[in-house]
Amino acid sequence: MGSKYALLPHLERVFAQVGGTTAVDAFSGSGVVSYLLKAQGFAVTSNDFMNFSSTVARATVENSRELLPLDVVNKICGPAADDRDFISRTFQDLYFTAEDLEFLDSAWSHIDDLPGYQRDIAIAALVLSAARKQPRGVFTFTGTRYSDGRRDLRLSMRDHFAERVAEYNATVFDLGTTSTAVCGDVFDLGAEAPDLVYLDPPYAPPRDDADYMKRYHFLEGLSRYWRGVQIMEHTKTKKIEKRFTPFAYKRSIEDALARTFRKFEEAGAIVMSYSSNALPGVDRIAELLREVKPNVEVQAIDHTYHFGTHASATRRNVSEYLFIGRS
Repeated sequence: MGSKYALLPHLERVFAQVGGTTAVDAFSGSGVVSYLLKAQGFAVTSNDFMNFSSTVARATVENSRELLPLDVVNKICGPAADDRDFISRTFQDLYFTAEDLEFLDSAWSHIDDLPGYQRDIAIAALVLSAARKQPRGVFTFTGTRYSDGRRDLRLSMRDHFAERVAEYNATVFDLGTTSTAVCGDVFDLGAEAPDLVYLDPPYAPPRDDADYMKRYHFLEGLSRYWRGVQIMEHTKTKKIEKRFTPFAYKRSIEDALARTFRKFEEAGAIVMSYSSNALPGVDRIAELLREVKPNVEVQAIDHTYHFGTHASATRRNVSEYLFIGRS
C-alpha cells in the first residue's frame, strides 16, 4: 500500500536536481526510496515506525556487504531446531496451510541464532514470502476467496523463502557511504540537518483511516516473532493493537505535517509525496511547507496504485504530488 516503486524515475530526477551527500527517508515503508537514495550516492538515514519495514531497510540499505550464505538458507529450510509452534497454533486456518505455518515456526527456530545482517536478510525474506503468499498482500481478511491461482499463491512458503533470499542477496552493494536504518517515530529522529529529506507519510483519506497495522499486522508480528506486541485475540484476523499516528486521520494530519516540516527546517531541501485523494489538499500542503521553505515547487504525476486491484477499488487512479521545498 503506497509503495513508491513506480515513481522512482521521477524521484531519481528530483533527487539528482537537489543534490547533496546526506539524506533522510523519514517514512521508509517498502524501502525502495531509501535504496534509490543509496544508489545515488547519498548516506541515508532510513526510518519507519513499523519493525518489518526497518528490518528490510537494514538488510538492503544499511547493509552494504553481508549476504545470507546458501548453507544457512539450507539449514533454515531444513528440520526445525526446536519444537516451537506459536504461529501454527495462533493462525491455524486463517491465512496459510498448516505446512506453511509450520515452516514459519521452524524458520524462526534458526533465525533466532543468526547474527547481524544475516538475521535481517532472513527476516526480510520471510516477511516478503508471507506477503507474496497472501492474496492482495494484506491481512484484513481470512480464507482463500481471493486466491486466483497465480504462482506466488501456489508456491510453498519454504520455496518462497529460498527465492526471496536470493533476491535480497542480489540487492546488496557498497558505494563507500554509510547508511543507517532505524525504527521509530519521525519526531524522535536525531536533530540533524541533511542535504535532503524525503517524506512519504501515510495519506489521510477523507473517510476511514490509513491504518498500516490493520493491513500488515501479520508481517509486523512475523518480523519479531510477535515478541513485544499485543495480539487482539477477539479479532477474527488476530491483528495487533495499532499504534496511533497523527498522519492517518483527517483531524490531525495538518498539524502533523506542519510539525514535520518544522522539524526538518534546517535541511537543504524537503521533498514530499502526497496523493490527490487524501487530505489536506495540494494548496494547503504547499502553504504549510512554505512556512519553512519559501520556494515550493509542485509536480503532479498520474499514478495507479497496485493496492486494491479489485474492480470496486475506485480510488486507484490518482495524481501523486511531489512537493519540493527549498530555502
